[in-house]
Amino acid sequence: MTSDDTTEVRSVYIPEGLAGERVDVALARLFGVSRTRAGDLVAEGLVLLDGAAPMKSERVEHGALMEATIPAPRRAVVVPTEVEGMSIVHEDDDIVVVDKPVGVAAHPGVGWDGPTVSGHLAGVGVRISTSGAPERQGIVQRLDVGTSGLMVVAKSERAYTILKQAFRDRTVDKTYHSLVQGHPDPHTGTIDAPIARHPKHDFKFTVRADGRASITHYDTLEAHRFASLLEIKLETGRTHQIRVHMAAIKHPCVGDPLYGADPVLAKRVGLERQWLHAVRLGFTHPGTGEWAEYESPYPDDLQRALDVVRDLD
Repeated sequence: MTSDDTTEVRSVYIPEGLAGERVDVALARLFGVSRTRAGDLVAEGLVLLDGAAPMKSERVEHGALMEATIPAPRRAVVVPTEVEGMSIVHEDDDIVVVDKPVGVAAHPGVGWDGPTVSGHLAGVGVRISTSGAPERQGIVQRLDVGTSGLMVVAKSERAYTILKQAFRDRTVDKTYHSLVQGHPDPHTGTIDAPIARHPKHDFKFTVRADGRASITHYDTLEAHRFASLLEIKLETGRTHQIRVHMAAIKHPCVGDPLYGADPVLAKRVGLERQWLHAVRLGFTHPGTGEWAEYESPYPDDLQRALDVVRDLD
């Protein structure tokens, strides 16, 4: 039932199929909210299990009564703010391609009040497509906050539809360079491993049999004493995909402690984020129908770190 215009109160008995699951997992599956949102609701005391407030890691039992008070999700707002270091690589009537610096999100979201690509475009007067959720209008792809490089944003409604489908159909060439620890064996290969949310860490992902299909191709460009420079192409576009897959084969991105990178090496090369950059982006232009391709040089911090690794040889 709905208690007012913004808050929903729901209750359900735990079915046998969810017995033994964590509270936040059961809540997410039963009420259709994200795992992160479910964890937040539990932490805020808005969830009861047989009348008592549980911990999110507590396991549910068959037949237990779960009650949840679910406020309407807060809407993130695009704030026009020009972002230092953001450059526009290409712009026409249909698209705008930007070179995103580290520390910038693709769009605003609950829990993120830092700079965004959409906020920068609004700040410099670039009008983009109104398709998509209000805070994600025009956004057809995303890069992690800690990853730099190329992103395309739709300006026309037609471009938004065509580009979204192109990403779904895997016809977009997404090429990254990453400096990873050690030396992958074989030096050229494909990682085909499903990715899901980590069962114990809200903002982390992992390889799991019940995850979404994820395919990463890599090729070694340079092999050094402590690290290798890889060229990576993605077939799919899962959150943290490269970082998860590199960690899964025991060669995490240098400077990525969340996924097991050595903090001593990161400090030695002067890195404060993962060495991962979207160097090339190619796709069929939604307006002309011709292939369009854009490239981005390494940012200063990544170039310096690579130079140090080369010198360590």
